[in-house]
Amino acid sequence: MNAPAHPQALAAAATSTTLSSALAQFASGLRYEDIPAKVIERAKLHVLDCIGIGFASTGFEFGQRTINALLGLAGEGPYPVLGTALGLPLRDAMLANGTLIHGLDFDDTHSGAVVHASASAVPVVLGVGQRERASGREALAAYLVGVEASSRIGQAAKNGFHLRGFHPTGVVGAFGATLATGRLSGMSPAQLAHAQGIVLSMACGSLEFLEDGAWTKRMHPGWAASSAATACALARSGFVGPSRAYEGRFGLFNAFVGTQHPAEPAMSVAALGETWEMLNVAMKPYPACHFNHAFADAALELRRRHAFALEDIESITARIGAGQTQVVCEPEASKRLPKSAYEAQFSVHYTIATTLVRGCFTLAELEEDALADPRTFALTQKTRYEVDPDSAFPRYYSGEVVLRLKDGRELRHREPHNRGSDARPLTADEIVTKFHGNASRVMSRSRAERVAEAVLTLERASSLDALLASVRLN
Repeated sequence: MNAPAHPQALAAAATSTTLSSALAQFASGLRYEDIPAKVIERAKLHVLDCIGIGFASTGFEFGQRTINALLGLAGEGPYPVLGTALGLPLRDAMLANGTLIHGLDFDDTHSGAVVHASASAVPVVLGVGQRERASGREALAAYLVGVEASSRIGQAAKNGFHLRGFHPTGVVGAFGATLATGRLSGMSPAQLAHAQGIVLSMACGSLEFLEDGAWTKRMHPGWAASSAATACALARSGFVGPSRAYEGRFGLFNAFVGTQHPAEPAMSVAALGETWEMLNVAMKPYPACHFNHAFADAALELRRRHAFALEDIESITARIGAGQTQVVCEPEASKRLPKSAYEAQFSVHYTIATTLVRGCFTLAELEEDALADPRTFALTQKTRYEVDPDSAFPRYYSGEVVLRLKDGRELRHREPHNRGSDARPLTADEIVTKFHGNASRVMSRSRAERVAEAVLTLERASSLDALLASVRLN
């Protein structure tokens, strides 16, 4: 590992270098001892959450098809695939694990960036961490490098990726994963600067899946992690990448965001190593697009507080931030009648309706019986949306549900902050409970407790052997 650098020195470097260079200095020079304890504790919980979601995903069709495809591509290898007895070659394992972690849309989100940063960082820890024989502390530091970089780069775009039709998780996740990979691999800052330039030509992710519920979003963070391995290998061999990957004339922000809604590239490195975006990453209590979560909570609260029958509802209005509508509200005809679980996860209409009908929103609400429930679709047909001018999006994903009943009553509840955000964080116990619920789909409680212990004591581990053994089924 390269010589450590103090966080203040890293932040100062950002004022006199390219963004690639500043991020490379941060990634290679960050000392574990300079990471606040509360950040470490939060990081371990997020890693645990990702692993549990990956376990659960193996029982779904998209997970099985992903694994089968990659086995057919290059056969087995030494790197574990979450919740299976299989191993794959490095890049394929990273693609598989990123897809499994993100595929249920149950993984965490940096609110301001609207980026699922952990889904591309954890596959790096599991894959490159194994290859490099990393300690638990080295793995946690690399994970945080990935999350910090992805979150900051995404936040600097100021929702511009979404407005241009790009999925920021796939785009910026490639850069975060590259920095995490480079850190674990002991790459120099100069090599890491080149690696970021190289991965600029691999970063991708289209929002076209929103039009028909296609599966492509699921693979974006896995592809980002796999691309990172390629970019770092090329950079280590001396392959040259552009130096101004972010701020250049054809760099990330100009090419992917443009000038109509300009980014603020300097946000990518502001107070780097001093303030921690990890603490602004929201954990998901529901397996759906984060934009829908406040609406699930609001529907539950209306159900709890008021006595009414489903047939008493005349209309439902979802009041939502303008920047969220194209993802979960439009086109409204298809959002009212999602044809698949994935379409349902991106429908505010379905989220409100199924929560009112069933009194919860879990993975069960994405299974066939729930998706065919006529009571739910009677309500989605009565649901419309309107833009909420008071929304705090993208800082928080607020939501308000208004029910108009046939007897003339109007019932409403507003959630100003999505549960799981820094304003309403899930407790450690809630996160561990979520993990066990997901892990129970593939393993016993005692086996899941071994996984949890390995993750939650990771900073004391001299290697990742116990963790890697625990996530791979016998």
